Amino acid sequence: MAVEIEHKYLVINDSYRNCFVSKYEIAQGYLSRDSHRTVRVRLCDDKACLTIKGITQNDSRSEYEYSIPHKDAEELLNLCLPHVIYKTRYVVTFDGFNWEIDEFHGSLEGLVIAEIELSASEQKYTLPPFVGSNVTNDSRFYNSNLSTNGLPQL
Repeated sequence: MAVEIEHKYLVINDSYRNCFVSKYEIAQGYLSRDSHRTVRVRLCDDKACLTIKGITQNDSRSEYEYSIPHKDAEELLNLCLPHVIYKTRYVVTFDGFNWEIDEFHGSLEGLVIAEIELSASEQKYTLPPFVGSNVTNDSRFYNSNLSTNGLPQL
């Protein structure tokens, strides 16, 4: 089984814009938002994928991701419930880890979240200067909930 271990943080300043190693645009939507599983379709520049994620337990969940044709992803985004999320992702390397910083657009404008993927929940890492509060276990900041509920009250 493929397992994703991820920690999420609110971003408190835009200093990540001065040190990113890559940047790309993402459109993603949810075909299923069941409480025990989500099915996501994503367009990321010229790549497209379908991702199935299991229930989140603390900072971990099962994750299966498959490349799909770009045209299929475009068509599947039209089937997503209820809103497609648009964001710009910056990748920053800090203290040996890759951080992904998502700047959300549209109805989620102003929300910026940093994520780090780990090989173990207890793995140690240093927080970069742009990172604020830990929202890993706050379901308001799950992308699948953001697509439905909109911008959370901070």
